[in-house]
Amino acid sequence: MKARAFPALLLLLSAPLGAQNFIAQTYSSDIGFTYSLPADWEVTAIAPSLPVVQQQATKSATGEDEKKGVACVQIALTARHGRPPSVIVAVVLPFACFGQEMTEKDLSGVAEGASEALKKSFDISSPTYGAYLLGTHSVWIERVKGTLKGQPGNPYTVETVCSILKKGVVCWMEMAADDGALQTFEHGAIVLDGEAPTTLVPPTAFDKKPS
Repeated sequence: MKARAFPALLLLLSAPLGAQNFIAQTYSSDIGFTYSLPADWEVTAIAPSLPVVQQQATKSATGEDEKKGVACVQIALTARHGRPPSVIVAVVLPFACFGQEMTEKDLSGVAEGASEALKKSFDISSPTYGAYLLGTHSVWIERVKGTLKGQPGNPYTVETVCSILKKGVVCWMEMAADDGALQTFEHGAIVLDGEAPTTLVPPTAFDKKPS
């Protein structure tokens, strides 16, 4: 199945962010992962904007699977830091809502959907792709240089990382305004399905290309 379950959601990286909420800096998701950020990152609430984005994405969705995926997608975590702000978003698709499970063979389709969505809000260049393992989990990664459409004076490094867990799909996305923010994103402590803690993006992430 060509599981493009995350169409248009990278638009959320450029959407206005809501008021700050307090939550623990180690976030735990019901689909089976934890992800940690430094205390100086602001965790923000943008949930009110999600139905609008979902409505727009549903209109452009092709096929029932994609429409169902749009309806089931959730924003697990959103955080920002600095001026201009760097933004991290974790987007999940629970299988319990979607009504079917995905496997490693579906990962490239999910990731390509996230990558295509990027082009709707960014002018991008210099894409680089990688594939690696975190424990038993296959991971797909893309890094591009980009500027928000209409704002060419603010260059960003945009990185997308996707994996399939036992209970759902997760994609982490960052719009990094500087190298420090990118390092924070990549070095964030992660636990997948109760396996040994590690960092989200290892130094060897781009050594192997996705198949």
